[in-house]
Amino acid sequence: MTGGAGTGAGTVRVAVADDQEVARAGFGALLATQPDLDVVATAADGAAAVRACREHRPDVVLMDVRMPVMDGIEATRRITAEPDAPRILILTTFDLDEHVYDALVAGASGFLLKDVTAERLFDAVRVVAAGEALIAPAVTRRLIGEFARLRPRPPSRGTGVLDTLTPREIDVLRLVAGGLTNAEIAGRLVVGEETVKTHVSRILRKLGLRDRVQAVVAAYESGLVLPRTR
Repeated sequence: MTGGAGTGAGTVRVAVADDQEVARAGFGALLATQPDLDVVATAADGAAAVRACREHRPDVVLMDVRMPVMDGIEATRRITAEPDAPRILILTTFDLDEHVYDALVAGASGFLLKDVTAERLFDAVRVVAAGEALIAPAVTRRLIGEFARLRPRPPSRGTGVLDTLTPREIDVLRLVAGGLTNAEIAGRLVVGEETVKTHVSRILRKLGLRDRVQAVVAAYESGLVLPRTR
């Protein structure tokens, strides 16, 4: 976490991007109730969100998808391309929003429904700020699998991207893509949870991926895991 001037060492700096003023104010007011969360910027469109990130250096951005000037997907793509980019949490109305997969591919670390409870919001920001991806296992299976099935695989990816992984890392990646948590993977492979975390970290480093979400996408797009069929 960057922790700018006037914030504590453990403070998570948050930006909120939403074209609805009520939503921006509501999320900002909720986050302000937590001593470890500091709203450092708000934005009414994607272009303003990109500028706000460059100026205020938040750790986490709550990003709406449908905004004027520049939508949240393009803003996410531009923000995550910057050095030391913040984590992006996509705000959506439906958990199977057709834009969510695009946002994850663009570099988002997860998503939240707009009717999220206050406690879930706080937990989500903290989890993502700590470097974890935020997609519930059941949603991973349903969401990513469904959109991978509907979308053609990009020609830029193929099984060759996985050649640097060991057989055990391939096993771990396959289970990650299946929506299993680290604890569940540890139980399945009969290893310690810390061992699983180490494998996941190595997978991300070898494949040049930011987080677990991108690992799931890579697993589907490489053909390691086949999308569900109806």
